[in-house]
Amino acid sequence: MLFPLALLAAPLVSGAFVARDVHHEHTAKRALPGTWYQARDHPVHQLFKRGPTTDGIQYAEVGSPTWSAAYPVRTPDVNQMPQAWLDALAKAEQEGKIPNVPQTTNTPQTNPKYPAGHDPMSPEVCSATYKCRIPGDVWDTPDGHFGTGFDDGPEPSSVRLIDFLQENGEDATHFMIGVNILNNPQTFLHAFNSGGDLALHTYTHPYMTTLDNKNIVAQLAWTMEIIHNSTGGRIPRYWRPPYGDYDVRVRAVAREVLGLEVILWNHDTEDWSIASGGTTMQAVNSSMSQWLAGPKSPGLIILEHEHHEQAVQAFIDAFPHVKANGWQMGSVARLAGGSVYQNEDASGNVVPALVAGPIDASQVNSGTSSSTGSSSAPRSSSSSAATTSSGSNTGAAKNGAAAHAPASISAFVASGVLAALAFLAQ
Repeated sequence: MLFPLALLAAPLVSGAFVARDVHHEHTAKRALPGTWYQARDHPVHQLFKRGPTTDGIQYAEVGSPTWSAAYPVRTPDVNQMPQAWLDALAKAEQEGKIPNVPQTTNTPQTNPKYPAGHDPMSPEVCSATYKCRIPGDVWDTPDGHFGTGFDDGPEPSSVRLIDFLQENGEDATHFMIGVNILNNPQTFLHAFNSGGDLALHTYTHPYMTTLDNKNIVAQLAWTMEIIHNSTGGRIPRYWRPPYGDYDVRVRAVAREVLGLEVILWNHDTEDWSIASGGTTMQAVNSSMSQWLAGPKSPGLIILEHEHHEQAVQAFIDAFPHVKANGWQMGSVARLAGGSVYQNEDASGNVVPALVAGPIDASQVNSGTSSSTGSSSAPRSSSSSAATTSSGSNTGAAKNGAAAHAPASISAFVASGVLAALAFLAQ
């Protein structure tokens, strides 16, 4: 059956935003918070268990061979996912929480297409690629705020961006790709240790509406897993769909199974295409200058990237104009309201968490396909929007491109679920 849109539309943000101080430090071991962001009965608590001050697992050093051997080498194979993830998905499906929206198909240079009889603009589908907005998802920041965030890291070009942000006392949200974390572990740590907020941009950057429910979970959960195991147990709260491609089904899987919420954007300079000749630095700078000198309501979330030097330079060029025009900058995940991580309290305290169920690392090295080179494809965006949309269909689909390297990671090394359950029972 088609899932009622209203049931999916629990607000991520209130109509009146209260901006938080976005400058913060990252420390793996902190006091236990009183509560998690997600309700205690949410499935994410079974997948990433709350434990005492440490979760009883000695994690491998980030970047070491042991660490690298802990995750899929390419697009995750759903037949090798932890059973706990599959069980959580099956439960959500059985309870009618996942809409029965068909998968799309797509070919290069075209938007994903739905089967005949399924209107992407209808509330039963509501595809962001087709300009439809699902109520409650984050498209804008509070008035006068510039939400700083970057897609497709970590990459070698990220280092200059991270250093620039740190030198200027600014924080940002890094929407990271799982395979890029594996391939650039020290850059990943540099982003985290420099105060960057970590969010998901999937594991290998696919069109999410083309995937079945199991593959959606795999793309998101493995990225959550590598971040969790590499940051003292942090569980990201936010994700951004590659190309902005998602609908009510994709959103429900991410939210109902993994507790994830969406942050999109309201402007797109198409900086991702500078390297391929799709746009020019001059065009990007012109667009940024126009938007930064424009109205301050709603606040800005500009789609920006860190996967090549030109995109990083475009932000550096725009930075003085952000300041000169009086915008208040902040990490977009912080401006969206509340905590950046699902197991973080309002003061930034994080609970190291358990991941349910160990699996055999030797079974996960095969994968199904790699994410290599550049891919050109549509990317949705808009030039203006409302922070908590009431179903207004604003925005614009645009052609997009992204370059991502292949991965080399395999299974995960979690244990101690019984200890966590005992802790919860206390």
